Amino acid sequence: MDTRLLRTFAALARTGSFTATAAELHLAQSTVTVQVRTLERELGTRLFDRMPTGAVPTSAGRRLLTEAEDVLDAEARLRAAAAGVAGAHGTPEGQVALGAGESLCASRLPRVIASLARSHPGIELNLHPAGSAAAIEGLRAGRLDLALLLEQRVDHADLSAACLGREPLVYLSAPDHPLAGRTVGWAELARQNFFVHEEGCTYSDHLVRTLRTVPGPPPRLTRFGSIEAARSCVAAGLGLTLLPRATVERQLAEGTLAEVHGPDIPPVPVQLTRARRRWTSPAAQAVATELAGLIPPGD
Repeated sequence: MDTRLLRTFAALARTGSFTATAAELHLAQSTVTVQVRTLERELGTRLFDRMPTGAVPTSAGRRLLTEAEDVLDAEARLRAAAAGVAGAHGTPEGQVALGAGESLCASRLPRVIASLARSHPGIELNLHPAGSAAAIEGLRAGRLDLALLLEQRVDHADLSAACLGREPLVYLSAPDHPLAGRTVGWAELARQNFFVHEEGCTYSDHLVRTLRTVPGPPPRLTRFGSIEAARSCVAAGLGLTLLPRATVERQLAEGTLAEVHGPDIPPVPVQLTRARRRWTSPAAQAVATELAGLIPPGD
């Protein structure tokens, strides 16, 4: 059986869309349709119901999906072995795709990349900036080998996660802002302009929910897909933000940003996450080991 058919089957079961599956696998939509029909013919059963809202796996499709994923996982192991995942000196080699939020990519991961270059020169680490939802989808799709999620918990049966440490958070303003260096409560914070990371960012979403519970006019919030954009608006004196301290240590030291001592928000855990059923290559395991020292013990 052509495992390309199984890969298309698994992608369509996850996306529920022929169009999305075609885009993900870089195929024509008609090719996806033909491959699914071919697999259904070979297996002698209908795998999907074609509904107005998309493709929905049948009961047979749901049962066979697990078996298909096992075959694809075995294929990945075979290809890795054939490619020589262990180099001439027995050290892991190969590409590893790692998804992580922008704050971690900017503040923590450069050190990991440098360390890997010294200890495992045969490993090519490809970073993919992604929020939690996109990273989880990437793990399930097989586009990512590992992901770092800034989440209190990772409650997904098909994913396993280990907490590497916790990122302390800090309220920030421009140095000449009236709240710079002051200790304030929620009532005063809720009267400020806030520039926060896009929806899906755990600590930003928590901040927004809390600000919206404060009595009075609704808070003035601007969401950005870029931490740098939020940081720049705050440095210009336009309002406040909440960011991991590691992303602003240089700006605090240089005096271009100042800390506001607001209500306590617990540090956000950094969860090293992978697909539970998917094989972890030796190269990905080496990266995971390196990441285990990502957050200093004192953080």
